[in-house]
Amino acid sequence: MFFGRPWSEWIAEYETSHRDPRNRICHTFGIPMIVVAIVLFVFSPFVTHLWIWAAALFLLGWVLQFVGHLYEHKPPEFFHDWRFLFVGLRWWLAKMRGAV
Repeated sequence: MFFGRPWSEWIAEYETSHRDPRNRICHTFGIPMIVVAIVLFVFSPFVTHLWIWAAALFLLGWVLQFVGHLYEHKPPEFFHDWRFLFVGLRWWLAKMRGAV
């Protein structure tokens, strides 16, 4: 459950804005890049220049997200509801498991 709705409902709604295969490919690579970047940012105070790699991954990941939505001709779901920022990762995990 996430904000009173099952994850399956969130992911199903997310799917409606991610039907174009090019958008799905962009998200398949962009979402994990963003997640890895966030993890690297956490460790960057302890590793010299790690923040540069984290920033590069973060920016490239977001560029892929927006390029994907250019193909889709739809704005990202989080423009309508900020909670979709968290649904994308769950969608990606479901996709990697073959559930979507």
